[in-house]
Amino acid sequence: MNTIEIEILGSGCKKCQQLEANAKEAVANLNLTAEILHITDPIEIAKRGVMSTPAMTINGKLVSKGHVISPEQIQPLLQR
Repeated sequence: MNTIEIEILGSGCKKCQQLEANAKEAVANLNLTAEILHITDPIEIAKRGVMSTPAMTINGKLVSKGHVISPEQIQPLLQR
């Protein structure tokens, strides 16, 4: 199976860190292999069309923005 690429977009604030932790937990719960990147550069975040952080992309597709989603909400997104 291919490695999943997850990007957490945000300044590194507490909510961004929580979203990253939730993504790691969701990946672990499903026994998947994923590369998790944290993008903090505001220009890079804006290039992805995100104006509200924290946000998350999975394999380049924006799946969440403006709030922290739980590991339980992330898991089905990883299985698509």
